[in-house]
Amino acid sequence: MFGIGIQELLVVLVLVLLVFGANKLPEIGGGLGRAIRNFKRATSEPDEIDITPGKKNGKTDKDDKQA
Repeated sequence: MFGIGIQELLVVLVLVLLVFGANKLPEIGGGLGRAIRNFKRATSEPDEIDITPGKKNGKTDKDDKQA
């Protein structure tokens, strides 16, 4: 697994536990999980392009007439 053994992984986990504390670990893990999930969702979704007729730069024809 990327050249990282069990011993190295345990050392990293102990260091993270010492730096952040036991109370922060679930919060950090949840944030990391959400970030990964959002990244996967963003890369798998097709780009949405608004092709609604009558819109120019986010304004409708009504907005142009009122201005």
